[in-house]
Amino acid sequence: QVQLVESGGGLVQAGGSLRLSCAASGSIFRIGSMGWYRQAPGQQRELVASITRGGTTNYADSVKGRFTISRDNAKNTAYLQMNSLKPEDTAVYHCTASLVLRDYWGQGTQVTVSS
Repeated sequence: QVQLVESGGGLVQAGGSLRLSCAASGSIFRIGSMGWYRQAPGQQRELVASITRGGTTNYADSVKGRFTISRDNAKNTAYLQMNSLKPEDTAVYHCTASLVLRDYWGQGTQVTVSS
């Protein structure tokens, strides 16, 4: 079994920054891609950013230039640096990791950006 635990969410004013972390633990042989999704109340879950094991990244248009995804393969951890936050970034952010047999999801961490 694999567990993903997110941390780093919270309340921040518009224009501020937060750094999310996602630590994977358990029966891990090799993690492929990792990513961050978010879901705001009443809205569909959307991909925020993803990163392959080799470091290739992909971002939603709405966060390009403001968010940076990174990972530490030795620590089985992914990060999401969020700068210039906007009220519309308010959501629950979930981490995901792709392993050989299936994808895993974390419980999520709340990010609230006040105007």
